Amino acid sequence: MPRTISYTEALREALDEELGRDETTFFMGEDVGAFGGIFGEAAGLQQKYGKKRVFDTPISETFIVGGGVGAAITGLRPIVELQFADFVSVAMDEIYNKAAKWRYMHGGLFKVPLVIVAPEGAMGGAGPEHSQCPEALFWSAAGLYVLTPATPADAKGLLKSAIRDDNPVLFLPHKALGNTTGEVPDGEHLVPLGQAAIRRRGDDVTLVAWSAMVLKALEAADRLADEGIDVEVIDPRGIRPFDFDAVLESVEKTGRVVLAHEAPVPGGPGSEIAAVIAERAIASLEAPVKRVGAPDVPVPQSAHLERFVVPQTEDIVDAVREVAGSTVTA
Repeated sequence: MPRTISYTEALREALDEELGRDETTFFMGEDVGAFGGIFGEAAGLQQKYGKKRVFDTPISETFIVGGGVGAAITGLRPIVELQFADFVSVAMDEIYNKAAKWRYMHGGLFKVPLVIVAPEGAMGGAGPEHSQCPEALFWSAAGLYVLTPATPADAKGLLKSAIRDDNPVLFLPHKALGNTTGEVPDGEHLVPLGQAAIRRRGDDVTLVAWSAMVLKALEAADRLADEGIDVEVIDPRGIRPFDFDAVLESVEKTGRVVLAHEAPVPGGPGSEIAAVIAERAIASLEAPVKRVGAPDVPVPQSAHLERFVVPQTEDIVDAVREVAGSTVTA
């Protein structure tokens, strides 16, 4: 039977179950030991599994990821955490080149079963270096999976699947979702990687959103339904691998699409999705593809100003209205 638990509790359950299932699995990062992680995702795990399997590291992202890569290629199954997803830039070589490419570069002689947990997104004034959503940086990281869970069920199911996968995974839980709640099945719960979820069926406009934007997309869809606009909400659950088939099938049905993400619009992940839609479904489009994202500015330190940068439900509503009422012209 499903239970209602929080997003953070779901992450903790996934870590607990996988540490208990496989003794080659361990968890390391800054403050994940006795403190239990700055967001509480590892609370009690060091006490349960000991300091050899759940432990703190120096403040060195290059060591955290590089050490994880080294452990993975020797047969262990490490989970490492960067306190904020912004810090992927510090460990870019270890993530983009080492973790992602070493299996290929060594002719498949070894696997890299590494999970890099990196909480992303704005959360009430954390500032420009602790609030970003950097998933677009990894569109071209061949060999790397990038996951963005939006619900407690996906937080648990995707993390468990990521830990069991033999490929490196960048796992990006959203900080602002930590206290959100939802139903999570009892017992073994796995979510396949690269398979989108249709969060709401609709016939008029396809709305693609992930991570924290899914909740705003669903709220927007409910408001638009009162206006007679039937919105289909698709959550790809990550950008690598990306379920283009699910999105294209929806676009072929609706002919109109809005892409909503928290990252800035310039260079954001919506750019690649829009390009593929243009290449593979141009004949189905009845209106231009519309992107909703942050403007081309850093995330403000002020929590008050942050709200004007992070896309809100009203921004999505306005975008869908625009797309629903427009047509492609030659």
